Amino acid sequence: MSTAAPTAPGLVLADLLPASTAARARLRDAGLVLGGAALTGLAAQLSVPVPGSPVPVTGQTFAALLVGAALGSRRGAASLGLYAVAGMAGLPWFAGASSGWSMPTLGYVLGMVLASAVVGGLARRGGDRTVLRTAGVMLLGSAVVYAVGVPYLAHAAHLSAGQAFRLGLRPYLLGDALKAALAMGALPAAWRLTR
Repeated sequence: MSTAAPTAPGLVLADLLPASTAARARLRDAGLVLGGAALTGLAAQLSVPVPGSPVPVTGQTFAALLVGAALGSRRGAASLGLYAVAGMAGLPWFAGASSGWSMPTLGYVLGMVLASAVVGGLARRGGDRTVLRTAGVMLLGSAVVYAVGVPYLAHAAHLSAGQAFRLGLRPYLLGDALKAALAMGALPAAWRLTR
């Protein structure tokens, strides 16, 4: 176990959970990966349809970004990868208890895998220690989700780029700002508690 200060860059919140042996560390990491996938699946059930859009407002993006920040790049991406693969294989834990490959919103799920890795990498560099840095990290993570999700929506739903932007991005910007604000309070507070 590291003797570095708990708030030192190079650590994420999950690294503060003790594991006395390599085998216990692997078990801890497996539990964290499973738990992050389950948390994202539960948050996806907080789903509100948006009139005229195939993309609902959900809690899954928020959960995916928090999982990435708390677990770090490798474990976060593994957790969201597990979430994506299990959902595509038929586990009904995408938004609205859906699953499968053929949804026009699958690109957002795939974007969450990449966003979790990006957010986790930035968190390991101290990006989740202060309010302003956390805001930047969460907004960048949301941008990554949209960078994959909106073009996928355009392709899968046969929309123009402008239509995909209007239906798959613009209605969600205010909600993403609110989610970033929640993270701005939660992650730095968690680090303060570790002191």
